Parts: sequence; C-alpha cells; structure tokens
Amino acid sequence: MMLEKKTTEFLEELSSAAPVPGGGGASAAVGAFAAALGLMVANLTIGKKKYKDVENQMEESKKSLEFLKEKLIRLTDQDAEAFVPLAEAYRLPKETEEEKKYKEQIMEEALYQAAIVPLQIMETIHLAMEELELLGKKGNLLAVSDAGTGVLFAQAAMEGAAFTVFINTKLMKDKERAEDLNARANTLIAEGRSIKEDVYREVMKNIK
Repeated sequence: MMLEKKTTEFLEELSSAAPVPGGGGASAAVGAFAAALGLMVANLTIGKKKYKDVENQMEESKKSLEFLKEKLIRLTDQDAEAFVPLAEAYRLPKETEEEKKYKEQIMEEALYQAAIVPLQIMETIHLAMEELELLGKKGNLLAVSDAGTGVLFAQAAMEGAAFTVFINTKLMKDKERAEDLNARANTLIAEGRSIKEDVYREVMKNIK
C-alpha cells in the first residue's frame, strides 16, 4: 500500500513523471490525514472529566473516523489501480471499424471506473467532515484548532478528488451517466463547503 511507505517515499513517487499516484490518490491521502486529526481531537476529549457528557459521542466519532481513515488509505491505492485499465485502453489499436468500436467500449468503462473511485474518495471524506463538524463543536477546546485544520484539509482533498472525477466524465460518451457522476460530485462539494464554513466559524470563535 502506498501509505505504508515513508511519507518521503510517497512524496518522491508523487513528484515523479509517473502518472500514479496523482491528484486522486493524493486527495485520498490528505483525506486520511484529515480523519487522523479528527481522531486526535477525539482521543484528547475522551476520558476528560470536563467532557464526560459527550464521552459516548466522542467514542462513536472515534470509531467512525478510524474506519474512514483506513478506507481512505485503501482508496489511495484503488485510485492508482483504476488508472491502469484506462492507460491500457488508450493504447488499443483503432485501425478498423471493429477495433474502433471495441476501443470505444473499453474506454467508456475505463473512464467510468477512473471517475467512480475519486467519487468514492469524496463520499468518504464527506463522512469524515461530518465527524469533524461534531468534534469542532463538542471536542476538547484545547484541540479545536486541530479539528479546524482537519476540516480544511478535508475540503481541499474533496475538491481535489472532484477534479479527477470531472476530467474523466468529460471524455465519457454516455453523457447521462457522466452528468449523474458530476451532479453527485457537485452536491458533495457544496455540502462540504457548508460544513467547512460552519466549522471554521466555530473554531475561530473559540481561538480568537
């Protein structure tokens, strides 16, 4: 798995001319960092007498974020894996009408798969943002800035993954299918921005 490497190794691979990891995988990785920041806030809240009333909520949030962090780690790899059939499809011959038709069919499915994985990244990050919203409001005030940082990371990661959705849906021939994916991505972006602004205001109110 990519995120089992040292951070510096992952960054070197990201810096190279290789097509993967790219923006989608990097977005999943940043989303995992956002979830990890949320976990830190939960851990700094659990067991504190001052926050006894929200202990159960913190425990549930911790459980959810652990699951989401691990999913985003896996999605970092899955985004790279989804690119392989697309790269192979580009190399298919198109000399005859039969070859052209076959290539178009393979390309269409490969483009869909290359778009659906970053959409899953967005959906997973959105769930993490909902947890960060809770943590920003009810978590340990000494760590509220970390919840804010997490939600900023998450929103950037979500919109970064959206670029990978859009660049692939633009090339799809099935416009109805492409528009459905785009609509789902746009909804997630709008909802994510709303959560981000809400958390940002709450955090700033508590730290300034």
